[in-house]
Amino acid sequence: MKLNVDERWNLIEKISKKTVTFGKYQHTLKDAVGELTVKPLTGIPIAVAILYGFWSIFGSFAGTLCTDGFFVKIFDGHFLPFMQKVFTGLPKWLYYIFVGDPLADNCFEAFGVLTSGLFLAIGVVLPAIFIFYLMLALLEDIGYMPRLAVLIDTVLHKIGLHGYAIVPTILGLGCNVPAVTATRILETRKQRFIAMTIMAIFIPCGAQLGIMEEVIPDTIGLVLLYLITGYFIFGFILNKMLPGRSPEILIDVPPYQMPTRRNVVRKLRMRITSFFKVAIPFVLLGCALVNVLYLAGVIEWLGNVLAPVFIGWFGVPKETVGPLIAAFLRKDLAVAQLSAIEMTKYQMIMAVVLVSIYFPCVATFAMMLREGWRELLGALATLVVTVFLYGGLMHLIGIVLGVA
Repeated sequence: MKLNVDERWNLIEKISKKTVTFGKYQHTLKDAVGELTVKPLTGIPIAVAILYGFWSIFGSFAGTLCTDGFFVKIFDGHFLPFMQKVFTGLPKWLYYIFVGDPLADNCFEAFGVLTSGLFLAIGVVLPAIFIFYLMLALLEDIGYMPRLAVLIDTVLHKIGLHGYAIVPTILGLGCNVPAVTATRILETRKQRFIAMTIMAIFIPCGAQLGIMEEVIPDTIGLVLLYLITGYFIFGFILNKMLPGRSPEILIDVPPYQMPTRRNVVRKLRMRITSFFKVAIPFVLLGCALVNVLYLAGVIEWLGNVLAPVFIGWFGVPKETVGPLIAAFLRKDLAVAQLSAIEMTKYQMIMAVVLVSIYFPCVATFAMMLREGWRELLGALATLVVTVFLYGGLMHLIGIVLGVA
């Protein structure tokens, strides 16, 4: 028997009446909170409050409680004197590489592989990475991240992305390596390129944020303002220059739920394990490489050659060449090295921003290469132009304000 369209719908309705039972919907408190966090009028203040709480816990736990309250006392009071005593009989060059400056009274300024290298990795970066990923795992498990994506969708469309690009961006604040991989959730090649490029340039990793909190606590806000501004300016430019489309967001917003310990612990273990495998070896290698280059006179030679660019265009001392070389291995190590260079407050801000927007660290570099060599070359070309344009613009702002 052949039915027309109306007869089919009538048959469907009869079947559904006999098989489907409709209950009364009850609007719960969880539903009300979900609606409040996704509507711009109430969602934006809530997002600001959550991010402020995120940053406050990050700084208090990682910097004040763990680093200053525990690790500084252990490393400076016991570990550094022990290492200086153990390595006393070594040749000066070997002592300099592994222990660092013999006159240093703290691990932060020694810059030896086994002193500053271990202190930065374990005493500064590890607590920062731990608390960052713990809070991120909680927000993911609760169900807040999809709501944040919906909330910021309109803003990110201005730079050719949509709201779900906030996920790799926030991941980048922990580590750019998984963040580059996370850009695969974006639909088009244009979106993935824009997200990967501006994230590699303007988003500092959790390790770098931890060192910045230690080195420049009073001016870290201004550094982040420069980076966020550059993120949107160059994202907007890339969106206008690159062909391709930026589709609308299509995302499932799940109900809020209590985080489960198993999920949180699993995510935390996976991300912390990755840090131990990737970050710590590169921090130690970076310390060794930079110390060898200092001993060989390479850093001083490069500083003299590049002095006109660094002093004239960027407005920073030529000694920043050393940290920029270290930045290719680990940017957190580079920021730590900047603290040993005599600079004005604005020069330090400039130098930290330059380290941030300079070439991505080698682990991120390798991950970008896995996404395609064309994308990598395009991102690097964009990076070079960005460093010179944005660095020069920042120097000009400093001159106009009379602080450069």
